[in-house]
Formats: sequence, C-alpha cells, structure tokens
Amino acid sequence: MEQIDFRMSMKHLYSAPKMQPVIAEVPKMNFLMIEGKGDPNIALSFQQGIDALFSLSYTLKFMVKKGPQAVDFKVMPLEGLWWADDMSSFASGEKSSWKWTIMIMQPEFISQEMVMEAADQVKQKKHLPALELARLESFEEGLSAQVMHIGPFSQEGPAIEMLHQFIEASGYTRRGRHHEIYLSDTRRAAPEKWKTVIRQPVKK
Repeated sequence: MEQIDFRMSMKHLYSAPKMQPVIAEVPKMNFLMIEGKGDPNIALSFQQGIDALFSLSYTLKFMVKKGPQAVDFKVMPLEGLWWADDMSSFASGEKSSWKWTIMIMQPEFISQEMVMEAADQVKQKKHLPALELARLESFEEGLSAQVMHIGPFSQEGPAIEMLHQFIEASGYTRRGRHHEIYLSDTRRAAPEKWKTVIRQPVKK
C-alpha cells in the first residue's frame, strides 16, 4: 500500500528556520475550510470547527485507505488565516473582533463527492454543529515569507515583527491574510515546545 506524508514531501512549506525568515512559493492546494469570528480562546465555534475538520479529514483518510485507491496518507496539521475588518484591532490583540478561516490541506484526489460521503459517515457517529459549514476549496498564496515560532501562541509577537521587517528589508510588501500552521499537538506538547509556521503572502 502506498504511504504518503505530505509534510515531508512539502517540507519547504510545512517547516521553516526558527527566527530566520525565508521566501517560499506556495502553490495552489485543496483545503477543507470553515470560517468564523471571535476570540479563538473562548469562541465555542472555533473548537467546534476544529472538531469538524479533523473528523472529516480522518474519515477521508480511512475511506481512501480502505477504498480502491488503497493509499495511506497522513492527515495534515490545522492551519489558520487571520484578519479583522479593522486591522488595528488585529494588531492590538482585540480578539473578539478577529475573523478566521481554519483549514486542513487535502490531497488532490479528494473530491467534493468524497467529502459529502465522509460528512454523511461522520453524521452517523457524532453530532458536530460545524460540520455543515465545512467546504472543500482550492487556495493559492503564491510568493510568501515565513518563519518558525517555537512557544505559546501568546508569544508570537517578536516572530511576526521579525517577519514583517524581513519582508520590508527584502523589498516586498505584504498582501493577503496572516497565515499560521500549527505543527504541534497542543493537547500533548508543552506550550514552550509548540511549533507554528507563520506565513505572510508578499508582492514586489
């Protein structure tokens, strides 16, 4: 049986040097996505969205593994796009006004029909309020700058500031939405060891 670890085959996108920003070209990929608003630390919709995305992703994984494709792929990490209508509130940390898209990358061979089938299977086992909000969508960031932050999410400030300074010093300007890729299982790893890729699309 074929086994695929996309985090390894796309290591340049799902890793980065610690506190050393780099430029990466991010191609179009498919994601399961859910959008919402509010402080991720207290918004029930945020945790409900995470539960729905991972339930769908693992159901799809086992559908493919047991199906005619007979491919065993590792479920990818959670990712988040972050913004606010007033970006000053985003910069100042007024999290109640934050907007977010949480998402998990899916292999190219995952289709809309497969997602619908997986959703039906999940519904038979669990009641997940956010399941109806999940969608499969292509997303392309293109040229981006990224850096690895190690530590709690609340201490990302210096890494983000370093990334923004790198972008400006390299002759780029920021575009698009602040992007984070959560590589660690926060239920098991100590906060000081959490690994987060922080990404910012750029343009000349």
